[in-house]
Amino acid sequence: MPTSHWQPELAEEFVASNYDYDLIVIGSGPGGYVAAIRAAQLNLKTALIEREHLGGVCLNWGCIPKKALIKSAEVLDTLQHAQEFGLTFDNLQVDYGAAVGRSLQIVNRQTKGVGFLMRKNNIDVIEGHARFTDAHTVQVSAGPLNPDGEPRSVTAQNFVVATGARARDLPGVEADGDRILQYRHAIRLTEIPESLLVVGAGPIGMELSHIYATYGAQVTIVEMLDQALPLEDADVAQEVVRAFQKRGIKVLTSSRTEGFDVGEQSVSVSIKNVDDGSAQTVEVEKVLLAMGISPNTEDVGLDAAGVALDQNGFIEINEYMGTSRDNIYAIGDCTGKMPLAHVASAQAIVAAERIAGQASMPIPAERYIFMPRCTFCVPQVASMGMTEAEAKNAGYPVNVGKFPFMPNGAAQAQGVRSGFVKIVADQRYGEILGAHIVGPNATELLPELSLAQMMELTPAEIAHNVHAHPTLAEVVMEAAHGVEGSAIHM
Repeated sequence: MPTSHWQPELAEEFVASNYDYDLIVIGSGPGGYVAAIRAAQLNLKTALIEREHLGGVCLNWGCIPKKALIKSAEVLDTLQHAQEFGLTFDNLQVDYGAAVGRSLQIVNRQTKGVGFLMRKNNIDVIEGHARFTDAHTVQVSAGPLNPDGEPRSVTAQNFVVATGARARDLPGVEADGDRILQYRHAIRLTEIPESLLVVGAGPIGMELSHIYATYGAQVTIVEMLDQALPLEDADVAQEVVRAFQKRGIKVLTSSRTEGFDVGEQSVSVSIKNVDDGSAQTVEVEKVLLAMGISPNTEDVGLDAAGVALDQNGFIEINEYMGTSRDNIYAIGDCTGKMPLAHVASAQAIVAAERIAGQASMPIPAERYIFMPRCTFCVPQVASMGMTEAEAKNAGYPVNVGKFPFMPNGAAQAQGVRSGFVKIVADQRYGEILGAHIVGPNATELLPELSLAQMMELTPAEIAHNVHAHPTLAEVVMEAAHGVEGSAIHM
């Protein structure tokens, strides 16, 4: 693993350099633009190079528009069950295209917000595609935002590579945007297909399945591994699958697609169970490929800059985001550490502060497992740390506290009937090894447990912290009590 070569005594040389910029950031996603802002705050002359749209995939094609569509789906679901809340009405009209339009309005506002932050912090935004010609120089050629731009060379003392990643292809299958979709196509559809097969039961596949199913599509999910949401605790995955199945969503685990026959009106997909060898054919209107990501590192000139990649094409980094080249740092999805926007932003601050010679808190490799993981389907999923199985396999003697949302007054008031909070702790010292939430507002409830783990608080201390009533947060408190077998309302 590369090590950082930053030395404080180099600061004078750094300031006195004749490069165009102190720092150039390549890529403007939630890692790149945050790195640029933090560097500018630390008085570095900074430029940001973007070939497509400010805000990157997260803002334009991923987290933000998807979260807007999930909110629209939530409103629709509430209306479909309005009688439970004492409301009845006739002739409900559903316009999915309007929901997509709303999501794009939010994207537009957010993109303009990033542009404002660049101007406010005196960061130069350079439009085009950047390729290293050496460790201190990039050539910027025309890109989608600047199709007629003349190539130009720009130099910097330091670089942060934040080029992100893209949806992984399925060998032999072309995502044409019509019958076979990637997430970029799916997030812009203005009409819900009658039927959809989703390949991959990770967060993207589960979230988009939830949206389409809520709007009436018949959804089938195919996952090669033995559980949906493969990185989550088995209890959590089972809870989500049960909820999906109750809504008519088919979830086929331990299964893989064997072939696609694309017709004018539909796609016929052959599916094989990897355990028993049984096969079936499913005919659907559209197919969504959601099997993971590939790094955007092959057309950046990293070899010319002397930056090392691992065998999968991800950039190798150390705990300060330094690469094998001491003036080049890398953050976000292109590093392969954990492809989440908030992880990229955290890495960005560490890298910018390190480049500026500031004291910064490193992110060692073993820390990534404790980064928050979120899936915004219904029920929501949020977790951090080890699953119960992982903790046991690692040799920890564990205590587990698990408390359902059902008995909670606030959950009942919201009409919630499923979900739970689960805390996995080392029975010897009370150290929190993992936390797993499935249910309402799970992603908003996780930070208490994440902060507690980082600050080395025990479940006993969480349990004795007074939680307001009636709130969903009381379920976290009850699960903490449950680690020692003393949950109050069980």
